[in-house]
Amino acid sequence: MVMTVNMQVNLGGLVMANPVTDASGTFAAGREYSDFVNVAGMGAVTTKGVSLNGWEGNESPRIAETPSGMLNSIGLQNPGVKHLCEVDLPWLKSQGVPAIVNVSGHSLEEYVSVVEALEEDGQADAYEINISCPNVDAGGLTFGTHVPSVERVVSACREAATKPMIVKLTPNVTDITEIAKAAEASGADALSLINTLLGMAIDARTRKPVLARVVGGLSGPAVKPVALRMVWQCHNAVKVPILGMGGISTATDAVEFMLAGATAVAVGTANFTNPHAVDEVIAGIEAYCEEQGVADVNDLIGGACQC
Repeated sequence: MVMTVNMQVNLGGLVMANPVTDASGTFAAGREYSDFVNVAGMGAVTTKGVSLNGWEGNESPRIAETPSGMLNSIGLQNPGVKHLCEVDLPWLKSQGVPAIVNVSGHSLEEYVSVVEALEEDGQADAYEINISCPNVDAGGLTFGTHVPSVERVVSACREAATKPMIVKLTPNVTDITEIAKAAEASGADALSLINTLLGMAIDARTRKPVLARVVGGLSGPAVKPVALRMVWQCHNAVKVPILGMGGISTATDAVEFMLAGATAVAVGTANFTNPHAVDEVIAGIEAYCEEQGVADVNDLIGGACQC
């Protein structure tokens, strides 16, 4: 007899049919992958980061392949929140899948304005507040690396938001639990981590950096041990649920993140090398539960044994 596994999870008020979404910036708004992935069967679709009026992004080259990963310096290029609401979100709603909109801003006011625009539109099911953006009002200091700025931006977005609010943490900090606690105390319903690690590539032949902006965000299998450690730390430091990501390529990777404390997981860089990755991870988690006699996927959360 085949076991029926409950795959439904609750990520800070966002009910997901299964614990798998995509990592922002690797899946556009889902439509582009619909020939390869059953978008309607995902737990949620997380959109690419959206700003108020759109950003042009960084100059090329802005992507570099690295051993077991990639560097990107895209610069959160996007056409703006109006385009998202008019073009992308209606398509996602037609698929019947929850939409998590990744919110970006270069100022506190821009974050709030994007959330307000999404609230007025009403089609988003949750927000992922990307606090890894540079604060132009503070000399380019990344919002998410400084507790007071985390508190300010999360509190301001919380006042504007009625939908579940997930705060995305940067790993480029001394102690990620301090940032996690600040986000939780300021109104986050959930946390997502990790964003990319700051990295660099040099072309030995030209003796120049590969990326036009010199440094970029490292993602892919190379960052997985760091991501797992940070999910574990945050799970033990806060009470809000965690959306875990960072190097997830297989269902086994996803299960490891859930055992470390993640309620849900996001597949990112793997989408570029295997466009079927999301479907395979969803099916693989269910198969793992059946094999292990786990009737409810929620029983995996934080289940890693320290014995």
